[in-house]
Amino acid sequence: MGEKQNQPFQLSFNASLKVDFQGSRVTSDGGLILVRELDERLGFGGLITQHLSDSRRGKNTQLPLADLFRQSVYSRIAGYEDVNDAERLAQDPTFRLIGSEKTWDRGAALTSRLQSFETEMLAEDENFAGLAAVNRELIAKAEAVESPQRVVLDMDSTQIPVYGQQENSAYNGHFESTCYHPLLLFDREGDCLAAKLRPGNVHSADDWEELLLPEIERQQRLGKDVVFRADAAFAKPEIYEALEERGVKYAIRIPANDSLERDIGELLTRPVGRPTHKPVVRYRSFLYRAASWTKARRVVAKVEFHLGELFPRVGFIVTNLETDSRAVVRFYNKRGTAEQWIKEGKQAVKMTRLSCHRFRCNEVRLWLSLIAYNLANLGRRLVLPRRIENWSLTSLQQRLVKTGGRLIKHARYYWLLLAESHLTRRLFGAMVRRIAALPLPSG
Repeated sequence: MGEKQNQPFQLSFNASLKVDFQGSRVTSDGGLILVRELDERLGFGGLITQHLSDSRRGKNTQLPLADLFRQSVYSRIAGYEDVNDAERLAQDPTFRLIGSEKTWDRGAALTSRLQSFETEMLAEDENFAGLAAVNRELIAKAEAVESPQRVVLDMDSTQIPVYGQQENSAYNGHFESTCYHPLLLFDREGDCLAAKLRPGNVHSADDWEELLLPEIERQQRLGKDVVFRADAAFAKPEIYEALEERGVKYAIRIPANDSLERDIGELLTRPVGRPTHKPVVRYRSFLYRAASWTKARRVVAKVEFHLGELFPRVGFIVTNLETDSRAVVRFYNKRGTAEQWIKEGKQAVKMTRLSCHRFRCNEVRLWLSLIAYNLANLGRRLVLPRRIENWSLTSLQQRLVKTGGRLIKHARYYWLLLAESHLTRRLFGAMVRRIAALPLPSG
């Protein structure tokens, strides 16, 4: 059956069922309320005020800067990759409630306002620098809660394909695509500490010092022991020397060559006897000096023989760690989690959506996605109960953030009535209590 103007739909298969649309009262992102509670506890709003400035005047200031910033970040946490989504989300109860009191009734920003905020206001030099500060200080709030003495840093690059005429996009032969080629720095908890968007045709290790050295200095000022891991793209003598000068331990994969393979010649001989289903693994540690190195360094080799493979798998790691060879390889292999975190950033918070023409605008969009990623990751680290603490950000988005709810306004209170599915009353209560138990931010 059809419907009359502003009347519910009545369907023929069930005469007792009526369907109505009440977008301003019904939300599909009720779980964001928990992220907003964590945001408040960590002092996220204070960081926005401290590091970002509002250059608007007159009627343009009706929506506070912090509300616009939260709307940009939270829409990405919920999986909305385009500012066009703001047209609908402006009246969504959750997006109204996560802002200041001004947005509770009038609604959040529409597409045009949010777009100008991201591509103009945040693209100003002072605010662009402030994005990196907001991101790093947000992670520092969590480090004040729990921070190990030994800090492990992982650096990696990735590709972000582009399909238009974006500034500084270029063809990358390794990825075989026209892309951007950002550089990212993570800690072992999965927090993205620093990032830089780069043209598509730069080397993977370009600008490493701009991200890595300030973070090392920051951690060492706090009295931390720093260890660095990276793949073979970062096998550069200037990186080894910079780390050694600062007393930083490292494990970096290096490409195989004839000289290295001669040093482990006896390990490359296939074991005698019937091959086993379990791989045969051999290790060796030795000193090696490449022609471009100023001194000899320790190299750890790992050789694996697999059933059905004619040649062994061989890998080399240059390191100044003092542990045995097996432990060095085991430590280096954990670097692979950085690739998983990049994958989560691409899938959950859509950090690949860099569709603006101007390079600076795309830099802003990358930072907004990374701040959204870090806020969601902090929620996973600090708030989730142990039984679900290993959920991916995509699972958190689909099972917790995407919780239906209905907003009811009374004279003194707003009630948000949430559907009980993956996010149960018991789980919601446990997460609220864990947030409340976090220490209040200092400063």
